[in-house]
Amino acid sequence: MSAVDLSRPAHAAKGRSDAAGNAEPGVFAWRVLALLNLFRLSLGAVLLLTFLLVDPPRLVGDVDPGLAVRALVAMIAVGCLEMAFLHWRRPGVETQTYLMFGADLALIIALVHASGGMSSGIGGLVVVSVGAIAALVPARRAFFFAAVTTIALLLEQTFAQLSGVTQSEQFAAAGILGLVTFLITAVAQLVRHRIVETEALAEQRGVDLANLVELNDYVIQHLRESIVVVDGDDRVRLMNESAVKHFGVDGRDGAATLDQVSDELAERLAEWRRDGAVERSGGPFPAADGATMIRPHFAPLGSGRAGGVVVFLEDTSLIAERVQQTKLAALGRLSASIAHEIRNPIGAMSHAGQLLAESDAIGAADKRLTDIIRVNATRVSQIVESVLSLSRRDKTQPERLQLKPWIQDFAREFVETQELYEGAVRVTEEAIDLDVQMDPTHLHQIVWNLCDNAVKYASLAAGAISVELTSGVIETSGRPYLEIADRGPGIQPDKTEQIFEPFFTSQPGGTGLGLYITRELCERNGATLRYAPRPGGGSVFRIVFADPDRWQGGDGGA
Repeated sequence: MSAVDLSRPAHAAKGRSDAAGNAEPGVFAWRVLALLNLFRLSLGAVLLLTFLLVDPPRLVGDVDPGLAVRALVAMIAVGCLEMAFLHWRRPGVETQTYLMFGADLALIIALVHASGGMSSGIGGLVVVSVGAIAALVPARRAFFFAAVTTIALLLEQTFAQLSGVTQSEQFAAAGILGLVTFLITAVAQLVRHRIVETEALAEQRGVDLANLVELNDYVIQHLRESIVVVDGDDRVRLMNESAVKHFGVDGRDGAATLDQVSDELAERLAEWRRDGAVERSGGPFPAADGATMIRPHFAPLGSGRAGGVVVFLEDTSLIAERVQQTKLAALGRLSASIAHEIRNPIGAMSHAGQLLAESDAIGAADKRLTDIIRVNATRVSQIVESVLSLSRRDKTQPERLQLKPWIQDFAREFVETQELYEGAVRVTEEAIDLDVQMDPTHLHQIVWNLCDNAVKYASLAAGAISVELTSGVIETSGRPYLEIADRGPGIQPDKTEQIFEPFFTSQPGGTGLGLYITRELCERNGATLRYAPRPGGGSVFRIVFADPDRWQGGDGGA
């Protein structure tokens, strides 16, 4: 390999090797040339000062002061010019190696001649240049330079003797210096091989480490599990893409504090730090999109909880969806049996009860019993119809709707149908007009169920019935929503996780399927249904519609 190979990037030189089979990175060659040039400048400046400040007899230039001055000035000039070449890295390493070797050899031979030959000791300076160059070139070329240096020293000694400057005994010193040059070249070659091998290994380890870091970052960023890493001061050090979507923030802001990302998560973390050995993360809380519920889990980075913490965010919506799918499959199998085994007998009992109630032979007490039969038969029939509607899972027919006019029409229809006083169900002034994508039949059934529940429960509480409908947009995700808020008794905190479960009810005579069916209809249309307590008392049910950015095509696209 020639010296020019040293200037190529490591990835370009991969697989190439010198005579010893070692890859050579270009950075090493430039570093050696820079050090050699620094030595040249320092040597030229020191020798020039010595020449100017020391009285004769001088160490340098005692025989020919003019030649010595010109050689020293030329050495400094070459060093300055070489600094520019090294900065520009032009010409290449190979050319600069040859130029530097030639300049050093010529200038040092001139100084040796001007200083009285080999007896001056100036010739030993050539060893530094030859040794440095030997660290850059293959062995054959390095020993060639050593041979050229030895021949130059012998020629200078011959010329000096012919000129009467030196004596013949200095040939021995020239020969010994040439031998030293060969030895230095051999040592430099060994060092060069070791350095090149070490740098190649270090570079490979650096590439492996960079690849490992990149792989780790890729794996973390693309995990379905959301991860947030904070330090002891609750500053966010890492946040993967999934967590960024949950909080609607810029995950690249490494200096952000956790409370700037999520106040709720910061409070949960502070509580977890205070609890010591108690493992508590609380219940799930809504993400920034208003549609996803997340539950945090904390793991300390180290032995204590005061330092760094890894926060795993569990998407409970996915888990709930899997559970619901399992329940739905079970309900589907159950509904087939109900349709054949229960529906017809219940219908027969209900009909028989009606006929019995019409008989003149029964008294008032017996009529009370027939009423009980009729009411409970009707209730069981409703349960059967609800379960059957879940098992059918009719295909949705989404349409693009203007939400505010739709809820205004719905409020009037609901009040008139339920014979409520005007204003019992109203659209708030904060409601804004939005386009949503949903099956209008399903939306009507969803909002009707929610308003019907609000009226039923509000009628049990003190005060007038008041149901408010509000539409808006979630700022962080841009998803439209519709809120149905009431001033009823609300839901107990320990029951909020169960209200969407099938057959769960806290009202006597209820089927426990209303909210479950309502949420199922939402999910069929790409929407979500969430509950939250209303400040001041009451309940708020929020329907978060499908993301409008994901609508496809025109009307009817989902």
